[in-house]
Amino acid sequence: MNAPAVMRRGRRSARRAADSSVLEGVVRAGMVAQGVLYVLVGLAALRIAVGDGDGGRQADQSGALRELAAQPFGQLLVWAVGIGLAGLALWRLSEAVFGASEKGGHKARKRLMSAGRFALYAVLSFSVLSYAVGARSSSSSDAKSEDVTARALSLPAGELLVGGVGLVIAVFGGWGGIQALRRKYHDHLKMSRIPRRSRKWVDLLGVSGGVARGAVLVALGIFAMEAAWSSDAGEAKGMDGALRSFADTPAGPWLLVAIAVGVTLYGLFSFMLARWRRV
Repeated sequence: MNAPAVMRRGRRSARRAADSSVLEGVVRAGMVAQGVLYVLVGLAALRIAVGDGDGGRQADQSGALRELAAQPFGQLLVWAVGIGLAGLALWRLSEAVFGASEKGGHKARKRLMSAGRFALYAVLSFSVLSYAVGARSSSSSDAKSEDVTARALSLPAGELLVGGVGLVIAVFGGWGGIQALRRKYHDHLKMSRIPRRSRKWVDLLGVSGGVARGAVLVALGIFAMEAAWSSDAGEAKGMDGALRSFADTPAGPWLLVAIAVGVTLYGLFSFMLARWRRV
């Protein structure tokens, strides 16, 4: 068998693996894992907003994992979340390589977006699995973001790099919030299978959660751009700092309450995605 034939056969085998029901099950489990993290982060932010004894609580992934690990069978739950996120990374990688099943999923723009999401989920999964095996860090997301930003700023044209990344994050967050308001997530759901009485809850969680998630991403992007503008890595924030920043606006803690509730609702929306999203 010649080399081109072997390559074609290999691609067909890889495609069948990407379309398998096993992968679909792993992807849906990953959406549940994502939902768990968002719910825990949102609840932590809500406790901070209402002044429920902050006590060093972090409204970010590290804080969510500590909260999860403290539950009965917590170590097993952390492993499950990490493996689930790895499943999401694998799914996005298959979309980047073969194209997504949705309309226009084979276009270069869609594949590039899938590649970016693959990188994000791969990093998240590695972080969670590292936590599961005992490589636990007390550093907050703010400290980690400041460290990464400082390294990036030290590179040639580092300000442009950090500012560009911040702009992309902010634009992605704003675009995501607008798409949520337009209910574009309907395009990814098996709407005909959702009971009519459940659709209002899908929209409540999808719109409010999507807007809140978008607002947090916009804040993260703005802080990165500020760090680039001032050449000061200390201006960069992680999830925890971005959420807390909403309490410093004229709206005060009430805006943080609203965003925290929205982030929690996005976690619940992820559970609905796990059930009804097209994969």
